[in-house]
Amino acid sequence: MPNVTVLDHPLLRHKLALLRDKSTPTAMFRQIAREISLLMAYEVTRDLPLEPIEIETPLETMQAEHLAGKKLCIVSILRAGNGILEGMLDLVPSARVGHIGLYRDHATLLPVEYYLKLPNDVSERSVILVDPMLATGNSAVAAASRLKGAGVTTMKFVCLLAAPEGIAAFTAAHPDVPVFTGAIDRELDGNGYIRPGLGDAGDRFYGTR
Repeated sequence: MPNVTVLDHPLLRHKLALLRDKSTPTAMFRQIAREISLLMAYEVTRDLPLEPIEIETPLETMQAEHLAGKKLCIVSILRAGNGILEGMLDLVPSARVGHIGLYRDHATLLPVEYYLKLPNDVSERSVILVDPMLATGNSAVAAASRLKGAGVTTMKFVCLLAAPEGIAAFTAAHPDVPVFTGAIDRELDGNGYIRPGLGDAGDRFYGTR
C-alpha cells in the first residue's frame, strides 16, 4: 500500500503481542504502549532535517549537528491518543503538543468533535498525528482535515494497529499524509472494532471497562 509503513521491528512485535493479550493489566498496558510509542517515534522522526552547529567538547571545538527549524508538534486524538503521546515525548521532550477531542458515535460510527487546542504556529511545524487505532478511519480523517484547515502542510499519522478499511479510507482522503503503524490486522467487525485487534484502546489505557 503506497504511503503506508509497517514498522516491523522484533521488539515492537513482541510488545504488541503483550498489548493484545487480554490478561495484560492496565498499568502494564500503559507502560508497554509507552515503550512502543518511543520505538515508533524513533522511526517516524528519521527524516527530520539537521543543521550544523559548533560546540566545544571537553577536549576541543567541533562541528556537530542539531535539529533545524521549528520544533515538532505532536497532536493527540483524545482520549486514547494520549497513551501514545507520552512515549513520543520521552524521545522528543521539546515537541509542542496539540489535542483534538473526537468520539465515535456508536450508531453511525462517525466522529463527533468536542475539543480542539493547537499551538498558535502549528502551520509552521511538522506534525505527527497520533491515535492508537486506525479502524474505520473516520476519526483520523476528520482530525487530519482539521489540521489542514489550520494550515498544516507537513503531517504524518501514527497508530499502533490499523485495519485495511481504515487505511483505505484515510489514504483516499489524505493521500499526501504518510501512515505509520505497528501492524495491519485482518478486518473490522460489525461494531467497527479491529480484528484480532486489542479491544478498545481507551478502555484498556484507563481501566474504564
